[in-house]
Amino acid sequence: MMDDLGATLPGELATIEGLQAAFRRRDYVADRSLSTAVFLALRLGRPLLLEGEAGVGKTQLAKTLADTLGARLIRLQCYEGLDVTTAVYEWNYARQMLEIRLREARGEITSATAHDIFGPEFLLKRPLLQALESPDGIAPVLLIDEIDRADEEFEAYLLEILSDFQVTIPEIGTVTAERPPRVILTSNRTREVHDALKRRCLYHWIDYPSAHTEMEIVLARVPETPDRLARQVVGFVGRLRTADLTKVPGVAETLDWASALLALGARELAPDVVDETLGVLLKYEEDVRRVRGATAAAYLDELVAAGT
Repeated sequence: MMDDLGATLPGELATIEGLQAAFRRRDYVADRSLSTAVFLALRLGRPLLLEGEAGVGKTQLAKTLADTLGARLIRLQCYEGLDVTTAVYEWNYARQMLEIRLREARGEITSATAHDIFGPEFLLKRPLLQALESPDGIAPVLLIDEIDRADEEFEAYLLEILSDFQVTIPEIGTVTAERPPRVILTSNRTREVHDALKRRCLYHWIDYPSAHTEMEIVLARVPETPDRLARQVVGFVGRLRTADLTKVPGVAETLDWASALLALGARELAPDVVDETLGVLLKYEEDVRRVRGATAAAYLDELVAAGT
């Protein structure tokens, strides 16, 4: 079965090394461990649950995977109170009412049945139902983003979809995917995801990258960055991640900062430039106040002493 599944993948994804290279060509730097998790999820046809701090590249991985496969990306952003009508389907009540009035005008209302206004043409398809369709012949990539923000009741609803890739609509019946979607779930671990959901997924924790890997990411995503500035940016952000802050910056903030510094014409870090741009890196006022000034200058001195 593994070989059959693998044979449906593009040639560049037929090996772990090929997948790494394909992602790298799309400016996504994935280490061997993460590449292996994605490769196995593709080969085995299993959902992949990615956990990690915000900004480490979980969502971007799903986008890169869709681009690599040449597939549609269907994204479901989770939040508290998310329900079936928003995530799966709802009926187009306005169109149903119009249909009823047209039938009344034609004198057909007495012969109308529930099936006449509860057919597929009256269905509004939301992300989870859309993901069961492959109109272009290519299985889509379904990104269920920040599942930890959804209620546990909705998490339980996902079990049918992730087990059998099907949705039951009482008025129509069961809709089953001809080509099961490639599913990526992400979690920032604001709460624990239920074991029943985890059992249906392969799992990988994405940590903050090493300095060397983050340097690669900066040069890949913001290629205009001078090497010296890139090293200083990565070194400074790495130092911030060891500090006692409300929220340390992720890789997304590193990239934003490099772009912001380039926009200001900076070629290297200086205390005044750091102080003026801390709001790109840090998202809490108390963190900005804690780092700005003497602390930022001390971190820069550490970089100089380390030869960065």
